[in-house]
Amino acid sequence: MAPATIDEITLSGDPSRWAALGFTVAENAIRLGDVTLRFGESPQGGGMLSWSLQDIASTALDGLPTTRSTRPPASAADADADPPQHAGGVIAIDHIVAMSPHLERTVSALQAAGLDLRRIREEPTPAGAPRQAFFRLGHEILEVVQEPDELLARAGGRDRPARFWGLALLAEDLEQAMAAFGSSVGVAKSAVQPGRRIATVTRSAGLSLPVALMSRREG
Repeated sequence: MAPATIDEITLSGDPSRWAALGFTVAENAIRLGDVTLRFGESPQGGGMLSWSLQDIASTALDGLPTTRSTRPPASAADADADPPQHAGGVIAIDHIVAMSPHLERTVSALQAAGLDLRRIREEPTPAGAPRQAFFRLGHEILEVVQEPDELLARAGGRDRPARFWGLALLAEDLEQAMAAFGSSVGVAKSAVQPGRRIATVTRSAGLSLPVALMSRREG
């Protein structure tokens, strides 16, 4: 079976907020690299609502809302077509972040569905998450973060499903991308990934989920 890849991600929120940050919105969607961000509505709340994956063995991903994409592979003409240009050079999705109250359970479910586990990082993040698992889906990465103990205690323990949390977007030139976002992005700092920097999009941007900009690896 071919490796699993992402076809579409469905987000809640107002697409005009993304257009104001320099993204090209067409037919209620944004194309970023190989992935389409499509805007939808859900009575269950905001943020990243669901995704569709190609070449998966199962859609049971420990609670992450998932459908199997039946879209045919892109043609050579599609591959050669110029993608929509972002004003600040945001070119793709770098990684998707999901939160899990029970990392081992979620990792097992994702592996059973055919997702490619690359590694588990046994070190805390700056935000206090104790561990993370990383899955490769084509050019993109799914980062599954173990919820910190204090969050587990507040939210009701480990029996809850995993959930989507946010997106990190890849910028060809981080300074150029930050200039396009203007006051809607914070100060760049060193990322967990060596040789890279990250800047968080602020709440003033009005997006429905946490979003960050990331540089390419330096050197």
